[in-house]
Amino acid sequence: MNQHVQNIRLIGVPMDLGQDLRGVDVGPSAIRYAGLADRLRNLGHHVEDFGNIPSVHRNSLSTDDDCIESIRNTCILLYDQVRKTLAEGFFPLIMGGDHSISIGSIGGATHDEPKGVLWIDAHADFNTPESSPSGNIHGMPLAILRELGPDQLTSVGRNGPKLQPEDIAIIALRDLDVEERRVLHESGLNIYTMRDIDERGIAQVTKSALKQLEHHKSLHVSFDVDSIDPHFAPGVGTPVEGGLQPREAHLLMELIAEDSRLASAEIVEINPIIDERNRTSELAASLLTSLLGKTIL
Repeated sequence: MNQHVQNIRLIGVPMDLGQDLRGVDVGPSAIRYAGLADRLRNLGHHVEDFGNIPSVHRNSLSTDDDCIESIRNTCILLYDQVRKTLAEGFFPLIMGGDHSISIGSIGGATHDEPKGVLWIDAHADFNTPESSPSGNIHGMPLAILRELGPDQLTSVGRNGPKLQPEDIAIIALRDLDVEERRVLHESGLNIYTMRDIDERGIAQVTKSALKQLEHHKSLHVSFDVDSIDPHFAPGVGTPVEGGLQPREAHLLMELIAEDSRLASAEIVEINPIIDERNRTSELAASLLTSLLGKTIL
């Protein structure tokens, strides 16, 4: 093992309001069931479970405006809890829920100081209501964090952009909407697609991303499990073929851990309803232990 002992606070966010497919609201329960807390304790970390941030059930909402307002309310609660967790000296490890939770988690994580963000995802989530074919908010959070999108969501926690282009590195990208691709080209973000990983290898890509974020004292990892190839992680909200292999994902996590700047992290889009015997959550829990210090020797 190669890590320093941390005080880790698990924070569940059982919210599925950012997409149409039901099931990711059960994600926090599934990853708890996979034994995440005990795995982290076995590494020597001190772990406490905060429980879940409240989120309303989709069936109680009647309009899209209700949905946006409910996402806003949950993200405000998460924003405040992540900020409080960091102030108390804990490492916030957030378990979603769909990726729209990052509006609150990354907002809170960057309130008191900027952070570099490693966005590990098959998707850029850089749509706006104008560019999105579906209108689903879970395809927009990174744009919202750049202050592109509905005012109700860009203003969560504080006004203004929560991230600058130089704060962001996207890794494992392989699926973009047509208009989103154009916007992303103009965004100035650091982007590493699956082609980059195929050509250069995950080690070189990870080291390059970390170097591009070297001006930051601390990092946040936003890990969407659909970055993994669905052959190995079938239980995700929006699976896309051609993703990371498990060993590549473990090396990615290990290299981030070795960098020693990691201060907060989240895992999103686990959908146990379409999973196979919880194996996606088992893999996710294993990857998080690599992110938090587990090594082969």
